[in-house]
Amino acid sequence: MDLGARFPTKALIATMAALLATSGCGMSADSGETPVLNSIVADSIGVAPGGKPLQAGASGFGNYLAGRYAMKSRDFAAASDLLKRALDVDPTDTPLLRRTFVAKISDGDVEDAVAMARLIVDRDGNTPIARLALVVGAIKKGDFAAADAELAKFPDRGFNGFMKPLLQAWTLVGLNRGDEAVAALEPLKNQSGLRVLYELHAALVSDLIGRGDAAVGHYELARDNGRRATLRVVQGLGRHYEVVGDTEKARTLYQSYLGENPDSVVLQPALARLDKGVKPPLLVATPQEGIAEALFNIASTMTRENSAQLALIYGRLATHLRSQFDLADMLVAGLLESMDRHGDAAAVYAKIAPASPLFWSAQLRIAGNFEAMDRDEDAIALLRNLSVQFPDRPDPLVSLGDIFRSNKRYDESVDAYDRAFKVIGDIDQRHWTLLYSRGISLERSDRWPRAEQDFRKALELNPEQPYVLNYLGYSWVDKGINLQEARRMIERAVELRPDDGYIVDSLGWVLYRLRDFRGAVERLERAVELRPQDPTINDHLGDAYWHVGRRNEARFQWMRALALEPDPEQIPGIERKLREGLSADPAGRDS
Repeated sequence: MDLGARFPTKALIATMAALLATSGCGMSADSGETPVLNSIVADSIGVAPGGKPLQAGASGFGNYLAGRYAMKSRDFAAASDLLKRALDVDPTDTPLLRRTFVAKISDGDVEDAVAMARLIVDRDGNTPIARLALVVGAIKKGDFAAADAELAKFPDRGFNGFMKPLLQAWTLVGLNRGDEAVAALEPLKNQSGLRVLYELHAALVSDLIGRGDAAVGHYELARDNGRRATLRVVQGLGRHYEVVGDTEKARTLYQSYLGENPDSVVLQPALARLDKGVKPPLLVATPQEGIAEALFNIASTMTRENSAQLALIYGRLATHLRSQFDLADMLVAGLLESMDRHGDAAAVYAKIAPASPLFWSAQLRIAGNFEAMDRDEDAIALLRNLSVQFPDRPDPLVSLGDIFRSNKRYDESVDAYDRAFKVIGDIDQRHWTLLYSRGISLERSDRWPRAEQDFRKALELNPEQPYVLNYLGYSWVDKGINLQEARRMIERAVELRPDDGYIVDSLGWVLYRLRDFRGAVERLERAVELRPQDPTINDHLGDAYWHVGRRNEARFQWMRALALEPDPEQIPGIERKLREGLSADPAGRDS
């Protein structure tokens, strides 16, 4: 039976690329490296998985319905086109105008959205997103007076009480009224959870208007307000120190952050700058960039609050105002990815330039999105190119191993993982997931001694990891060895994950192998409740039923297991049990 299909690994290793990044592997902003993956990305992104894209028709009503469907599917590009065609038939339809506006802005077509926003506001002034688009359109043109006039029409209640002060402060800077800008942020100062945001933007404003001492004070308050300093606070204060020549303070700040966040790659270019004596611009160098920063911060907050659609809109507005805003692009791409718009997400990730410290994360996410689009060969080609071009990076090799494993190409998977371990060198606690992943591929390719060694090492690094406890224990059970130790391990895994059907099944199966058939039935019935569509668990329950004398129920479970399309190698054994039943010895089962 296929143990590899039974154990969750993808969620556990989704962040391995970030975890495995080391300080010596980050690309500096001045590296000048050019990737060899452009053709792979260009040929593959934006292709929707399955079927053809929606096509516009001659009927306005038909286009409207298709546009509504596209919007529901989060296909914002198609929705934007289809709804606009429907709107062309009846430009006076205000609800349709609003829908088209939202589709446009969600797709990143902010210019067209701004034009629509004026019509919406003229027809119905109580439309905050449309009015916000007008503010952004005015800022993009450098017309801070028009932006200020629009902001004055925003109410101070509700969400506007959070957003309006941020935008007003930066608009005042753009109007050369910097003295009033920090005061405009005051409504945020005492709001629960917003103190760090207040101090950060007060610091950024103070820095830009030449009040360095005040900026440092705000940065330090922002840094000390949370349990750990946020990345943007560290970047802002560090750049302040670099600009004024306090390079040792900047270095100490960056190194302290990296000490608490050893896997972060974003600050590597800053350390490279310090080594070269190159001064950067301030984190926010213009009022327009300040507005973009505020919109990005708002989008990040909405992401945490599970407001993905609004977060996407604010993220799109932020990237419209500030080009090469890599953090905002990563946010937008991540939101699209969470909406299963994998081609759209890959296209945004592809905007991240090779000089960016986020380039690697972006490329790995492109590969992940290719895999989600069932374009595994494109993902493999991309990762292979990355691993060849940058042989000192383990992350593309880890991702290669993962994709090969998910495609049951276990020998290639083991080879990729082996190469990743050679690049990593000394392993520590965070590498248990990689040992676990390689162990699965080794077990599936019939190299049990090495697999067992990896699982045991993973447990040394993380003794209470339920998935490793389960996999190793289940493997022993399946081989009929170490049954008492396997039982103890799986029982502990069940304590840690009582609602995981696979782990509960493992406990039922070890009880079956130990001939505690009644205990096995109890556990396996629970496992089937948790995972009713798994053929292996249904098959196990059938075996347990047979040995407690419930023969008709056993045959029903075996027939159900066949109906659930088990792996081909399981089918003959299940069919034989249906014909002949089971022997008295559970160790001699045929499935």
